[in-house]
Amino acid sequence: MHAFDYHRPSNVKEALALASRKDEGRYLAGGQSLVQAMKLRLSSPTDLIDLNAIGDLKALKAESDAVTIGAMVRHAEVAASSGVRKAIPALASLAGIIGDRQVRHMGTLGGSLANNDPAADYPAAVLALGATIVTDKRKIEADKFFKGLYETALGPGELITAVSFPVPKRAAYMKFKNPASRFAIVGVFVADFGGKVRVGVTGAGPCAFRQADMEKALAAKFAPESVASIKVKADGLNSDLHASPEYRAHLITVMAKRAVEAAMK
Repeated sequence: MHAFDYHRPSNVKEALALASRKDEGRYLAGGQSLVQAMKLRLSSPTDLIDLNAIGDLKALKAESDAVTIGAMVRHAEVAASSGVRKAIPALASLAGIIGDRQVRHMGTLGGSLANNDPAADYPAAVLALGATIVTDKRKIEADKFFKGLYETALGPGELITAVSFPVPKRAAYMKFKNPASRFAIVGVFVADFGGKVRVGVTGAGPCAFRQADMEKALAAKFAPESVASIKVKADGLNSDLHASPEYRAHLITVMAKRAVEAAMK
């Protein structure tokens, strides 16, 4: 790990001011990805701007039409929230199966989205629920946020402050996980808004994406058989020692079917 300067601002204004002066600085949220990358010298920021003392980023509010989660809310907090469990049970369930216990108690929503790991769970929910990512500068629609492998719409120094999730009629998330890391080899989040259906897929490609064929089929009839026969193309999907593109394409259909079944219970 290379040497760096450490900063612990007490509010968003201080954090943004530091980021504006430190061209090679990085925000530190839960540190579950960034610190590991620094240890491997894959990332070498000159400054770390620790967000953990900023209370304004830790709010969680569940209402009848939307759930708004601060960027520094831990995965375990989302999973345990009675408000989230009532409004969007699938989101609480997703948060409860991210990584292991340590990751869930340290990792944050904002950190996960800013990092945009191709196998992260939250991006599938953000896309399927049509969430809005709120930053210090603007509001970004889910469909415009994920740009590619570890790439997002965030500009230099731009800070995620919260994410707002619309409440669906019903939803569910299913993933085929790596048995060691518990990352999603393929994960599918299905959300039904009463005639309009969104399907978010993670783990399969360079970043999360929506599956339009499945959305159309489920909008016509929200049932497992509507997606069971859909053949997803393997072109552009990830290939590694865990799964080939063809196997990931197959898993998208399998996980989507299971998600629909779960949503209907």
